Amino acid sequence: MIFPKSLIEDLHKWGCMKQTGVSLRYMMEFGSTPTEKNLLISAQFLHKELPIRVARRAIELETLPYGLSEKPAVLKVRDWYLESFRDMRAFPEIKDTADEKDFTQMIKAVKVRHNNVVPMMALGVNQLKKGVHFYENLDEIHQFLDRFYLSRIGVRNLIGQHVELHNPNPPRHCVGYIHTKMSPMEVARNATEDARSICYREYGSAPEINIYGDPSFTFPYVPTHLHLMVYELVKNSLRAVQERYVDSDRVAPPVRIIVADGIEDVTIKVSDEGGGIPRSGLPKIFTYLYSTATNPLEEEMEFGTADVPVIMAGYGYGLPISRLYARYFGGDLQIISMEGYGTDAYLHLSRLGDSQEPLP
Repeated sequence: MIFPKSLIEDLHKWGCMKQTGVSLRYMMEFGSTPTEKNLLISAQFLHKELPIRVARRAIELETLPYGLSEKPAVLKVRDWYLESFRDMRAFPEIKDTADEKDFTQMIKAVKVRHNNVVPMMALGVNQLKKGVHFYENLDEIHQFLDRFYLSRIGVRNLIGQHVELHNPNPPRHCVGYIHTKMSPMEVARNATEDARSICYREYGSAPEINIYGDPSFTFPYVPTHLHLMVYELVKNSLRAVQERYVDSDRVAPPVRIIVADGIEDVTIKVSDEGGGIPRSGLPKIFTYLYSTATNPLEEEMEFGTADVPVIMAGYGYGLPISRLYARYFGGDLQIISMEGYGTDAYLHLSRLGDSQEPLP
């Protein structure tokens, strides 16, 4: 796509502006009374903030190493970012509720436009891998993807939060995406059921899962984020145990999940006896470049059908992206492994909710 020179100049101007982070607590307190005045303030903030974030990523997409910027899939992603930047900059000043409603529809469309960014970027990386035979120095690309996907989580969270505040009948205890009384036990249970059903589909059976913790404990968090992270960890554990015991007469040992509520952190530990990962392989599990899984877009590569439904786990980005989701609200994800026995994943979630968004 050809964009006017004036737009590109504007993009570079906005890309130099300072980003403004918001905390989970602020989003929760601000959104708890979604009056017309507050929605207006929120829209005016996004009208200024979103173009800065989108511009930064669009600029970075033009200057990637090893010719990654020229790959067709990456050019496609860059076009999406430029189109979104153009739409946001073309939107006039937001003065009243009517403007705010139009703005909300526009950013909703932006969010949909970017639905397939992750698999499309993965495709670009694969297009690069086919031509490049040196993996040692792909650190730069890994760091770029971390920044890129972390920023994307932030943009989608801000848009989703604003759109959801318009919901006339919000679920009980929900402020936009945030559940003020989320039970980590309940979310973990739902995520493990989803992971087990995938395991059943693939293998015809699935190990048991035992969950330990206080079922009445709740804290404010975004349930969709937690679901995605726990699902990913449990799915990996189930697969490891299943593969290890597939030809064994012994009963596959259960996967154990422990939910601990500390003062600063809520920690969820997922433990399996799936044989573990060799120590030399541990650094690789958080990279975007070693996946052996197939990308759902690979098969549909006539760009026209790029709206294929995307399973996040399908192309090996589950762990690095889960870690970004954890870090987005001030948490983290660590994997400790005992080769020959199994793996423990520690998912730390900040309970205080007052850490600012990381702004790459």
